[in-house]
Amino acid sequence: MSSLVEQSKKLAAYQAVDENLKDSHSVVGVGSGSTVVYVAERLGQLKNKSSFVCIPTGFQSKELILSNGLRLGSVEEYSSIDIAFDGADEIDSQLNLIKGGGACLMQEKLVASCSKQLFIVADYRKRSPEKLGHAWRQGVPIEVVPAAYNKVLNDLKNLEGYKSAKVRYGGTFKAGPVVTDNSMFIIDADFGEIPVEKVSTLHSQIKSLVGVLETGLFANMTTAAYIGNEDGSVATLTL
Repeated sequence: MSSLVEQSKKLAAYQAVDENLKDSHSVVGVGSGSTVVYVAERLGQLKNKSSFVCIPTGFQSKELILSNGLRLGSVEEYSSIDIAFDGADEIDSQLNLIKGGGACLMQEKLVASCSKQLFIVADYRKRSPEKLGHAWRQGVPIEVVPAAYNKVLNDLKNLEGYKSAKVRYGGTFKAGPVVTDNSMFIIDADFGEIPVEKVSTLHSQIKSLVGVLETGLFANMTTAAYIGNEDGSVATLTL
């Protein structure tokens, strides 16, 4: 990745924090991903950082909060969150998201659902011209109970648009499936390009399958998205 793209990610994250974090905000959600690194960095630079507590969406964001000298809290303590900043694997024209490439989808959705406002920060590669599944081709991440993975794989075949699905494996450094922070497996299910009007329906259909904990489809949850462009500029997407 060019230094210019990396700089645009930083600018997007800084701009999202500077334009939206208010003195009245006392509970802040901090997500995961490469762009959120800069969110935590910016939060850590603020003079009033001791006045708010940060809620992580997983191990990475917990480490980011601590390494930037921010106050660490938990969603168990703070189920009402003033504002949250997170990344995304893909953003469609209606600000629906695919998330979960980092296997934190359940906790990311939990924090997002507890938040009054959700701001997404990402680079230009995560922006779809229209539909989810256009830029992100790895499929919709689905967090499942380990004992149910084979049943869920079979059940997914009956859903409209289904192309393929597989359990995500850890690769070189992990023998066997990826295990989430919740001790679950991840299934990546390819449904091709998902029309904006079908995102909520597909999420509900997958979520209803026995053994599914959560999906990586985030519909109607995003307040605005800040996109770092390849030329170093930042685009703000709202509805």
